[in-house]
Amino acid sequence: MQQATLARKEHRLPLEGVIRRPEGMWFIVGTVCFGAFMAALDASIISIALPKLEQAFHTTMNRIEWVSLIYLLALAGCIVAFGRLSDFIGRRPMYTMGFGVFIIGSALCGASWNLSSLLVFRVVQGIGASLLQANSVSIITAAADAERRGQAIGFQALAQGLGLSLGPLVGGVLTHVASWRLIFYINLPVGILGTLAALLFLPRDRRESPRPRFDLVGALVLAFLLIVTMYVLKEGFRPESRPTITAMLLAVAVLAAASFVAIERRAPAPLVPIHYLREPVVWLGNLTSILSFSVMYAVTLVVPYWFVHVEGLSSAKAGLLLTALPVGMALCTPFAGRLADRWSKVKVSAAGLVLAALGSASLFVFARVTPAFLAGLFLVGCGVGTFTPANNARVMNATPAAHLGVAGGILNMSRTLGMGLGVTAGGVSVELFTAAFGAHGMALAYRCSFLVAAALAVIALGLTLLHQKPSREAA
Repeated sequence: MQQATLARKEHRLPLEGVIRRPEGMWFIVGTVCFGAFMAALDASIISIALPKLEQAFHTTMNRIEWVSLIYLLALAGCIVAFGRLSDFIGRRPMYTMGFGVFIIGSALCGASWNLSSLLVFRVVQGIGASLLQANSVSIITAAADAERRGQAIGFQALAQGLGLSLGPLVGGVLTHVASWRLIFYINLPVGILGTLAALLFLPRDRRESPRPRFDLVGALVLAFLLIVTMYVLKEGFRPESRPTITAMLLAVAVLAAASFVAIERRAPAPLVPIHYLREPVVWLGNLTSILSFSVMYAVTLVVPYWFVHVEGLSSAKAGLLLTALPVGMALCTPFAGRLADRWSKVKVSAAGLVLAALGSASLFVFARVTPAFLAGLFLVGCGVGTFTPANNARVMNATPAAHLGVAGGILNMSRTLGMGLGVTAGGVSVELFTAAFGAHGMALAYRCSFLVAAALAVIALGLTLLHQKPSREAA
């Protein structure tokens, strides 16, 4: 009778007999990498398809760019709230639900009949992506022991970074050989495999009793704050933007931030515990995360323009050369995570930022020497890939178990904000340098924008070294 009971338990989902083995953690990490790669890929894959969508829907560039923006707004607006909600109802059901919502959103996007329907369905996709990304780091942190946590987070960061970096290349190939609809339908088989992996391998959560009340008001205010912030970063600093409107939106963001802090201080179960954010390792770790991804996205925004407009290369060849950056990430991220487990996480993080700064600066110095230029791209990828797992492990090690969900959500929110800041920094710097150097100085304007990326990396390096011994985490 007891053997029959044990046999039934072994066949229940998840597969406890598999995930409880010493190597079982890697099944969990692999499952999370499915979602991390898919959600990140879809955030960037759309960029190369925007011209095709503009033609298909007979609209303007300004309107079609909302296909990209509205996804990021939905992602940024929901990610922290979903991370906190997973602390209440469990990370396994939230992550599995994320796959389902993302699959539905992808299928609907592929079937869109006009621009309005595509925008609505992109919101659905963004909500699914936020369910996945809000819980990815926290699932790994809960599953991995301290000795292997940096390496495990490194693989998750690798999957996320590869998705973000390879999106334009994959999107270009799919739109060239088929229809723009394929960039959405390609998510369906990947999402189905991810859903099956989540059901099989993600462990059940330990429920706390009694459950605290979810901070709905705080979640709504934070979502509004993040949406306004992302909108300002993406749209507020363009040459055609009105300064008065940008200033008003910034004032609204400041007011929303102040309101959020006041609400959280009074809430019995706050969405984001203010005392947690006061930990230097937490706020510095998230701030430097924003800056590191802004370096990456400033570079990935400007480099294709350099290849196409200055070097005269085709879009396909430019996309192929740009892969030097994700190749650097792919090679360095797992190694950096393993090194962070054995050495100082602060020193590994700092080393990554030094590489990113040197790589960005070398893009300015060796812009006309293609092999050296590609080496600079490789260094930027190595730098961000080295920094991310060490920094994320440092923040998560300083996080109490009860707040793993919201901590993971905040880290992923930082990455999304870094994307917006990087695109803004790259675009605005090119515009400003072009205005300073004149129309004939366009090539120099592109090159100088790489120095802006290098400066962002140096600022992040200074902040990383600012507080080397956090109170709750051994460097």
